[in-house]
Amino acid sequence: MSNPTAIDDEDLSAIPKNGERGSDFARLSRRITQAGLLDRRPGYYTARLGLVAAAFVGGWTAFFALGDSWYQLLVAVFLAVVFAQIGLVAHDLAHRQVFRSRRSSQIAGLVAGNLAIGMSYGWWMDKHTRHHANPNHEDHDPDVSPDFLLWSPEQAAASKGLPRFMGRWQAFLFFPLLTLEGFNLHVSSVRALARPTMRNRAVEASLLVVHAVLYLGVLFAVLSPAKAVVFVLLHQAIFGVYLGCTFAPNHKGMPMLRGEDKLDFLRRQVLTSRNVRGGVLLDVVLGGLNYQIEHHLFPSMPMPNLRRAQPIVRAYCEELGVDYLESGIVSSYAQALRHLHDVGESLRAKSPASV
Repeated sequence: MSNPTAIDDEDLSAIPKNGERGSDFARLSRRITQAGLLDRRPGYYTARLGLVAAAFVGGWTAFFALGDSWYQLLVAVFLAVVFAQIGLVAHDLAHRQVFRSRRSSQIAGLVAGNLAIGMSYGWWMDKHTRHHANPNHEDHDPDVSPDFLLWSPEQAAASKGLPRFMGRWQAFLFFPLLTLEGFNLHVSSVRALARPTMRNRAVEASLLVVHAVLYLGVLFAVLSPAKAVVFVLLHQAIFGVYLGCTFAPNHKGMPMLRGEDKLDFLRRQVLTSRNVRGGVLLDVVLGGLNYQIEHHLFPSMPMPNLRRAQPIVRAYCEELGVDYLESGIVSSYAQALRHLHDVGESLRAKSPASV
């Protein structure tokens, strides 16, 4: 795509005009279903959840064994990775990839999200559901709202205050800002509890309180105050960077939708998403989100099936003439950062006084 911030007219003209909106996706869905790729993978998830749980227990066991030592910073790094992996498990639970039952998914999600890592499962699921419905749509996707970073020239032109100030050099600030993402998840989770529309507020609040009490209580009981503070800062910073790096390559720098821009379901998901090339190790590190196109088309597809679905989806997109973008891991980050830098160009052209 020559212009990553706009959908080509050719793509818009490909939308069915006869009321059969979504029929292209229906044909793809039949191929995927016939291949058995929407079937549950209980063996895989039993092993994955067991390994993640073992790593969680092992990390805290090492913490207690080390005691009041600066070597605990190594444990902080390890637990940051484990916390991120639990977050990725919560993601799969929210999409009902693990359990068929909504109730089982919710209970497991509350344990993984609220209790284990201190992130509101209900808040995140609501936010992520809205993202899936309208990826990269400025009016509807909460992941591209101009809170601190600006994702389009239109957002840059309308920006004020801190976002406008930071927008000039946001590409350089992106990774440093990710160190705050872990803290942001906790703060946003607590703020969400004030919403009357949030379900299970009492349960969510109770589990978040239990997590905070146990997490901070254990740290300050075992470590000196200075070591405990450094542990928290390092642990949460790496946790935030890891989570941010799993989501950043997927949509950032891809076409943005605005206002009345409309695409059928298949094109809305494919044209705004980017896959990341890599092997099985990358699948584990990114939790399967490197198959972002397939995941957005079939959110309930179990993670290990995404790799098998990719050649079917890619070939089908070629049949339709729909752009299917796949990049290497370094290139995907470069595209995202280049897009952020380009968005801030108009702000850099202005004098500091006018900004």
